[in-house]
Amino acid sequence: MVYPENLLGRGAAGRIHTLAKRLRMRAFIILTGLFLLVCGSSWVQAQSERGDPENGRLLYTQHCLRCHGDTLEGNGEDARHLIVPPANLRSPDVRAKTDWELLIPIYHGVMFTPMHGWRGRMTYEQIRDILSYIRTVAPFDAIG
Repeated sequence: MVYPENLLGRGAAGRIHTLAKRLRMRAFIILTGLFLLVCGSSWVQAQSERGDPENGRLLYTQHCLRCHGDTLEGNGEDARHLIVPPANLRSPDVRAKTDWELLIPIYHGVMFTPMHGWRGRMTYEQIRDILSYIRTVAPFDAIG
């Protein structure tokens, strides 16, 4: 049987193994960097895109008002019947969230709560409009 060290001399197999290990590490670093770039750019895009707050107000009234209430404080007409209360969108904790952090539960919903996802029920632009309306009433406050 022919082994690499027999062809290349003693220690060559170790060098080949080290070289392969370095190449795998470089590939991992490059792929990780690309992944972070893609995720980071979508976060930046979510922070910079703005919807139409007037259309968002109409959509909010139609779809969100019954739970989150007229003042966005989670005291809508249906809120008292829910086991898990709706989020108070004017609270310091919610206002400290980034637009991206607010888009995720609107888009996908929140597990084990009545907050269902709106993906497939509304377009991405409509969801952005609702978020824009929410930010008009309860602006981002990083200090919270």
